[in-house]
Amino acid sequence: MSSVTIDLPDSLKKNIEALAAKEGYTLNQFLASAAAEKLAVVTTMDYMRREAAAGQMEDLEHYLAAVPDVDPPEHGV
Repeated sequence: MSSVTIDLPDSLKKNIEALAAKEGYTLNQFLASAAAEKLAVVTTMDYMRREAAAGQMEDLEHYLAAVPDVDPPEHGV
């Protein structure tokens, strides 16, 4: 494990501490989880952008053509 010191506005720290306690986490657990979630989002977005850039419009049109052209059910599936 590594240690990191961060500066937070007092109000943000208090709100994070309250939410972490409500959820049964320590401040460290909460912040580590939040950082991991953010990293996952950024990594996934980078992956999706790379995949989109490598995609071919013809492939998309092929898959879209396979979807039935019908109205959605009135009350869901």
